Amino acid sequence: MTAPALADLQALASRLRQAGPRYTSYPSVPFWRTDVGDAGYRAALAELAANQDDPIAVYVHLPFCLTRCSYCGCHAVVNRQPTAPDRYLDHVAIEIDRVASLVGPRRRVTQMHWGGGTPNFLSDTQLHRLAALIGGAFDLTPDAEISLEMDPRAAHPEQAGLLRELGFNRVSLGVQDLDPSVQEAIGRRQSEAETVRLLEQCRAAAFTSVNVDLVYGLPKQTSATLERTLERIVELAPDRIAAFGYAHMPHLRPNQRAIDASALPGADERLAAFHRVVERLTGAGYAWIGLDHFAREGDELSAAAREGRLQRTFMGYTALAAPNLLAFGASGIGWVAGRFIQNEPALKRYGERLSTGELPVVRGLHPDREDRLRGLVIEHLMCNLTIPWGLTLERFGVSVDEALPAEVTRLAALESEGLVEVGREGVRVSPAGRYFVRNVAMVFDRYLQTEPGPGTFSSAV
Repeated sequence: MTAPALADLQALASRLRQAGPRYTSYPSVPFWRTDVGDAGYRAALAELAANQDDPIAVYVHLPFCLTRCSYCGCHAVVNRQPTAPDRYLDHVAIEIDRVASLVGPRRRVTQMHWGGGTPNFLSDTQLHRLAALIGGAFDLTPDAEISLEMDPRAAHPEQAGLLRELGFNRVSLGVQDLDPSVQEAIGRRQSEAETVRLLEQCRAAAFTSVNVDLVYGLPKQTSATLERTLERIVELAPDRIAAFGYAHMPHLRPNQRAIDASALPGADERLAAFHRVVERLTGAGYAWIGLDHFAREGDELSAAAREGRLQRTFMGYTALAAPNLLAFGASGIGWVAGRFIQNEPALKRYGERLSTGELPVVRGLHPDREDRLRGLVIEHLMCNLTIPWGLTLERFGVSVDEALPAEVTRLAALESEGLVEVGREGVRVSPAGRYFVRNVAMVFDRYLQTEPGPGTFSSAV
């Protein structure tokens, strides 16, 4: 199919622009309940314990950073106390032990990810300690996908090799933008040499996949600066590239108040930036996997996308997601026995709740049948750009068009805009619709009628 012209996309955006979720979960986090707590999580863990053959994934949140970048929307803190990481790991150790005792010994782990914050902020001793805590409680399978995020500014020359020895086989390097003026505007000074050096060290350590994270829509970012960053990243040839859109929400993230909003690109410029990202990366041999992620044509994610079997979790896109995700650490989000669970994000309260014998859950949700059905439709749409009418038959005993007739009818408006093609077999997202796939997914979201507040979600592109 013909690639959409930028002017056509901008005209579409002017008509469709509406803030919407990224749909890493359905229902989205703002709609989860605050009355789930310790008891709700224990009930989920008890169900997981009754299914000992189910593999699990593990996520560990490590919140510490060298500096608090002004663009960042993550749960992160600047460490000013030398003992803080060890105290935090003391609390994580308690949580791991408590959860492992409830789900059964040596549960099989097929995926693990350490996020943050800056996971490689930890010292070598602390990295060893955390790896030992996980390895002592769970059984990481020989073919497990084990990944983490790294800040090149925090890495020392032997760190990549150490992480490889600890079992990590995938790594994502935080780059954001290589232009010094953009870095200055977002409070993240990171030389190109630091980025290149760590990337080369990771390759020398024989990581299976070395990936790069970029951000578009940043202050001081122009078409010229973005082009230079993309050109250099393509030369470095990472295995996967994520190009996230900056979401300016200073009312939710106080650190973003340091950003001059007048220096941010406008809506048309922002869409033009992402359009150029797509053009440049697909022209360089990367497949546009979904939303804002790209992978080399030979990558397993590219194959999964071509074959319509891509999946998406809180840890990112995957070809085969574990049915349960145990999350450890402050703000960690898990999926256990059909329930969403999120830990307390504030470090002090996280530790205090563990010290009282609780599991530090702050919110969660046990989706009902309709939520699960809609979630399946939205995930398949976001990952594979289609909704086969028979998608839900095996799991729910009903087809999509039978279960959600009103939503299917509303797709006609998007079809008239050229975003989707509706046929006898189902719905397919058009090349132009790929840029607005969140708008398509929102048709199936029954919670958007009760949006919790302005600015809860970032813009669609």
